[in-house]
Amino acid sequence: MSAVQSKVQGLDLSVWKPWMVLGLGLTALYGPTFRDLFHGLWSSDQFGHGPVVFALCLWLLWQRMPVVLAAPEAPRRVTGLLVLVPSLLLFVLGRSQDIIMLELGSIIGVTAGSVLLMKGSAALRALLFGLLFMFFMVPLPGQIVDALTQPMKIAVSYAVEWLLYHAGYPISRSGVILQIGQYQLLVADACAGLNTLFTLEAMGLLYMNLVRHDSMVRNVTLALLVVPISFSANVIRVVTLTLITYYLGDEAGQGFLHGFAGMVLFLAALVLIMMVDSLIRLVLVRRTPAPAALA
Repeated sequence: MSAVQSKVQGLDLSVWKPWMVLGLGLTALYGPTFRDLFHGLWSSDQFGHGPVVFALCLWLLWQRMPVVLAAPEAPRRVTGLLVLVPSLLLFVLGRSQDIIMLELGSIIGVTAGSVLLMKGSAALRALLFGLLFMFFMVPLPGQIVDALTQPMKIAVSYAVEWLLYHAGYPISRSGVILQIGQYQLLVADACAGLNTLFTLEAMGLLYMNLVRHDSMVRNVTLALLVVPISFSANVIRVVTLTLITYYLGDEAGQGFLHGFAGMVLFLAALVLIMMVDSLIRLVLVRRTPAPAALA
């Protein structure tokens, strides 16, 4: 048992009361927002990653609570108010004008400002990764998504056509439409869009946070390679859907197995991240000079 956990267990239960009040306050304030998301954007294929990221955020914050409770009491009232008040104004603006990016994104500042007011900078540092991770569940503006999604879909379509053509399959492409045998498949936003890329980026950063490598070179290299890894995982998913449709028919490709291909996407991304991480480790080990032998 760590010293932090032992210290937390020895604290009086009353130390949880302020955090329970904060949790209830955030639930009352953002409950309608999440209700609308679960019945709206998050129920679609394109933004279906939102609930997963939200659950991971809650888990990350909960995991760090022992450190928060053990942190010294050093409230930053001025700094906390400077963060909290503008964030609340953003929430009001987003809620009243139906701008979900401002409405949901404000939860990061509201939570951070509240932590500064209650406990101070040390507690906020302990929760920082979980709070920043919330950015991945905030829907981006439609104009940005549309502008970046189309080139990504074309790139994924081209890669899938190239792979399957050289594997001997009767496939052709027109834009983002793939023709394999008698079937036509449209590479949709949910299969190769910007939101999917963001989800895989979140997975890569979560993996890095969990393994906590000491080597800065290893962490930076892996973070940079998450983008091509995410692209490769998208290609694997579309290849899987294309082959399912080719062998089992259009109903199988658009039915249950379409959701299964989504699982393939995240599994492939996780495997690729672990493989690349292992390769980086091997390269760094080979480049590290062996210690000189003592005489």
